[in-house]
Amino acid sequence: MKHPSTPIQARLISRPNRFLGVVELDGKPVECFIPNPGRMNEFMVSGTTVYLIHKPGKQRKTDYDLTLVQYKDTLVSIDSRLPNHMLREAIKMNKLPEFKGYSVTRTEPTFHDSRLDLLLNKGNNQILVEAKSCTLVEQGTALFPDAPTKRGARHMGTLIHALNQGRASICFVVQRDDAEEWRPHKEMDPDFTYAIIEAARKGVEAYAYRCHITLQEARISQRIPVNLEKHLKQIERT
Repeated sequence: MKHPSTPIQARLISRPNRFLGVVELDGKPVECFIPNPGRMNEFMVSGTTVYLIHKPGKQRKTDYDLTLVQYKDTLVSIDSRLPNHMLREAIKMNKLPEFKGYSVTRTEPTFHDSRLDLLLNKGNNQILVEAKSCTLVEQGTALFPDAPTKRGARHMGTLIHALNQGRASICFVVQRDDAEEWRPHKEMDPDFTYAIIEAARKGVEAYAYRCHITLQEARISQRIPVNLEKHLKQIERT
């Protein structure tokens, strides 16, 4: 998907709170919205090159969204709103074999105790899909989450319930191109790790994708392995 407008280069000064950033733009400090509640400690460093989307509005407190970060040699999309859009686009274009033949019939469907991201249908068959944004990569391994997430663990329970009506899937969209595999970040959130392993045991499908991120577009490029085996064996031993 194309960016809504041409990203504007700036320099990060600080992050006063989860959703507010201060950047240097044209030599002046400017406030911007950060569309990601994650910690992103490796990105939110003073002096980091970032990119803004100009997005003024009467109901907004800032005129810009901070959506891209230059991290070493990798351009990273940090907008946690994008994964469901990229996933929906890839499904509509029939680029994901695991969802071949399915169409998106509803976005943000409510099921059980949660609001998920996509409802897919093919005839009488359905798949409920939850998309998660992943930006943390260490030595080629994408890790989720980068901060504890009770909501993420709850979604795993919801997807288990969804199996009563068809397929259910959790999709981790790694918004950068340098990940070779994905695994749960047990050290950060053991509860989520246990929850996704239990969901996978019961039949919830887990997929991960890395993305092609440029100053022109952001799109899913390739599926990467989901590695649950290490944690599964650790849990079985306890």
